[in-house]
Parts: sequence; structure tokens; C-alpha cells
Amino acid sequence: METRMRTRAGLLSWSILFLAAGSIVLMLYALMWEAGNIINLPKKIIGFYNFCLWNQTAGELQCLQFKDLKELGIGQVELVLARLCVYMAQVLCLFSPFFTLQTQCANKREREAWEVTLVVLGLSATFLAGGLSLFLLQTWSWIQLSELSGGFMALAGAQALQVLQFFAAAAAAAAAAPLSSFGRSQLARQKATTREQSELAEVSLVPLCANVT
Repeated sequence: METRMRTRAGLLSWSILFLAAGSIVLMLYALMWEAGNIINLPKKIIGFYNFCLWNQTAGELQCLQFKDLKELGIGQVELVLARLCVYMAQVLCLFSPFFTLQTQCANKREREAWEVTLVVLGLSATFLAGGLSLFLLQTWSWIQLSELSGGFMALAGAQALQVLQFFAAAAAAAAAAPLSSFGRSQLARQKATTREQSELAEVSLVPLCANVT
């Protein structure tokens, strides 16, 4: 039973690591390679740090400054929060594999290690979903679904992978619970057996001592 549970926990750990690798690659592509742009067209660029619209009069792409976005109805505080959430999710995503690997070295505290991993994965998924949703709400008037580029698709894919990681970690934590209780019961059983053996040894020594005297 213990071997089967450990095998299941190991498979879940490897699945989480593969999902984490995919999520990291997608987020690096969206936030680094695409510079956080969810629309990247010749006549329109909209992202967490860029907001460029086509100027019909000048016949060229005009990029607005951060202070100018307020005139378009885009909240500056909301935009900063969206940036902070999304890039915080990237940081947590980069560190999540290390927490997963730590669970393999936790031994008796494996369940506690999985609970820490669950918190990290939950925060990462929440920050990404919250930041992306907040940004879309602020810029939705200038966005059409057909214009969304690979950066947005990568962020959406990373969100899906992080949700899968969270559920896999929850399953691993649930599998670690009976494993930990099984280990504790085995230890208690061994202590009880040792105590019984010592008591029997003491009882067997009493007649011998009496014969000697």
C-alpha cells in the first residue's frame, strides 16, 4: 500500500513539474518576448507597457504616454495593479518547481510541504487571472477578439496550466496524508513491539536471577 501511494505521489510530482515548465515557457514568451503585448499589429499595439493607436491624420502609429491614458478612461492605479499582479505571477511561477522538488525531500513533513506548494500555485494562478482580467476591463473598448495576438494566447495557456498544477498538487497533498498517517502508525507499531519484547526479556530474566541466588 505504501509503495503504491508513493508511486502515485511521484507521478503527480512529475506531472506538476512538466506543467510548470510549460507555464514558465508561455509566461516568458508573453511577458518577455512579446513585451507584455496582447495585441501586436502594424496599426495597433496594446500591452501592459505599450498603448499605441493608429493616427489617421498623421498616417502613423502613435504611442501614448502613461499619463495620457487617463484621458482615454484607463485608470492608472488599475493599470499598475494589473502589471504588478501579472509580473508577480511570473515570479511565483518561476519558483514553483523548487517547492515541488522540496516535497520529495520532506519525508515525514511531506503533507506540510505540499500545502506550501498549494499556496504558491494558488497565489500565482490568482495573480495572473486577476491582473489579466483587470487589464482587459480597462482596455476592452479598444480590443477586438480577432486582434488578440500570441501574447494573450500564451497568458491564457499559462493560466490553464497553473490551474492544472493546482489540482495536481491538491491530489498529491491528499495522497500524502494517508501516507504520513501510515508511516506514523508503522512507527507506533514498531515502538509497541519493541516495548513488548523488552518486557518479555525482563520477565524471562527474573527466574534466572532467582535460580542463581
